[in-house]
Amino acid sequence: MRKELGLLLLLVVVSAITAAINPLFLSGVNLLDMANLIGLFGVFSIGEGLTIITGGIDLSIGSMFALLGVVFVDLLTEYQMAWPLALLIIIAGGVLLGGLQAFLITRLRMQPFIVTLCGLLIYRGAARYYTTDSTRGFGYGDEADTLRSLAAGHLYGIPNTFLFLVILAVVMGVVLHRSVYGRYLFAVGKNEEAARFSGIRTGLVIAGAYVLSGGLAGVSTVLLVFYTNSVSPSSFGNFYELYAIAAAVLGGCSLRGGEGSIIGIVLGTALLQVLQNLVNILGIPSSLNFAVMGTVILLGVLADQQLQARRKLAAAQASTARAAAAPALARQGQQT
Repeated sequence: MRKELGLLLLLVVVSAITAAINPLFLSGVNLLDMANLIGLFGVFSIGEGLTIITGGIDLSIGSMFALLGVVFVDLLTEYQMAWPLALLIIIAGGVLLGGLQAFLITRLRMQPFIVTLCGLLIYRGAARYYTTDSTRGFGYGDEADTLRSLAAGHLYGIPNTFLFLVILAVVMGVVLHRSVYGRYLFAVGKNEEAARFSGIRTGLVIAGAYVLSGGLAGVSTVLLVFYTNSVSPSSFGNFYELYAIAAAVLGGCSLRGGEGSIIGIVLGTALLQVLQNLVNILGIPSSLNFAVMGTVILLGVLADQQLQARRKLAAAQASTARAAAAPALARQGQQT
């Protein structure tokens, strides 16, 4: 919990600095807007975090949003499909895409970076071809309005997206930290070979992470579509995988695998949105947002490297101390 507490302290400090620079940071409108964005980005960041814990990565999330988004809008508008069925189809589509990537990674032993990078290119290309590069949107029919009220509405003034993230974080926290599958995820991320020799079906564990990531990408697609009210296949969800990776790394997920927590990912998402708010308050051009993201990821990786080095040094010192004390303990045992 030390990482999470440190991240929470950093979040409080950055928020206090931002509020001191501009008191409007603490206004109700701004806080609710940030809560909405934290909910939107936190859902798919949790999915990304699961793949990172296994020692992999998913670069295709943003392009999944584009492909699933245009299909979702067409299901509601062109085909006049009932929203519950359209919702299930989009979530199933995300699961299917995640499962396809999992098959290539676990069965064909391809590198996650290559597989998901190809997914990034293929899904967005397919979305642009399907729409002939035109933007998809929908009016205000009954079906869209019903689902919009669920996806983009508020409950007692709190955005539904944020409430959904809280519920999801609790459920996934139990799965990751209190279940056998969660222990297997960490074991595979630490050392896949050792996990396999200990009897863990590593392929299924890794596949499960990518399927969950795809399913959460499907859910996020619906939330994001109603946040933007339209889908441009060339830009919808562009670089959102970077936000997810940055949130996971900030939240304590090691890119080497085997480390991370759900609460850390949520706090990382919140810190990222506060930093974005700070950038806007300081009047820094929005074109530098990606530079901010890159800096955040770089600092997170550097911090992870330093932490790993200190742990290895501490383990080596402890091992040396035990080895040095062993002869003395042996003599003491012989004397007694």
